[in-house]
Amino acid sequence: MTGVDSSTYEGFTADERAAMKDHAQEMKKAARRSSRADKAAQAEQDVLAKIAEMRDSDRVMAERVHAVITAGAPVLAPKLWYGMPAYALDGKVVCFFQSAEKFKARYATLGFSDLAKLDEGTMWAAGFALTEVTPEVAARIAALVKQAVS
Repeated sequence: MTGVDSSTYEGFTADERAAMKDHAQEMKKAARRSSRADKAAQAEQDVLAKIAEMRDSDRVMAERVHAVITAGAPVLAPKLWYGMPAYALDGKVVCFFQSAEKFKARYATLGFSDLAKLDEGTMWAAGFALTEVTPEVAARIAALVKQAVS
């Protein structure tokens, strides 16, 4: 690494380390569950519990996003992903909700992985800032999620 002062590297932030620990715990929990139905039911309960832990505005938005995604794309299975509510197809995350508080951001984010079929020419959005989930925003989320799994 030419020209880089390695003494300034401080490693992962506390938030990044916490997210990695959350992910490790999620994987351990998932491995201990027995049947596929048990795993799916517990994964959804884990997502709902994580949403319930969120502060007011993030919690309200996460609840609405969860309702829109589970109703609009029932093929997506709720699960935790790095401590965030996520929605997976065949075990692979397609989209996720990131609370503003978790990363001390100005807004919450609805993000999509590269598995989401949102392709639109040579450039398209893979993340959307959320400050409120209005009926219009909910309709847009539903359309995006349907497109992502189509």
